[in-house]
Amino acid sequence: MDNKELVLKTLKESQEPLKAGEIAEKANIDKKEVDKAIKALKKEELIESPKRCFYIAR
Repeated sequence: MDNKELVLKTLKESQEPLKAGEIAEKANIDKKEVDKAIKALKKEELIESPKRCFYIAR
């Protein structure tokens, strides 16, 4: 599973919006990798940001 899939899976399993640092902690990957994955997932419209710096899966 690549980092993008891990980030998406972590967000889908969460009940509330998560910050990049929280995603990195839960998925056990580097925050820089999470930031890259978030950018790609937002571009693909698989995740959204209900408020600044917090993310949820669509």
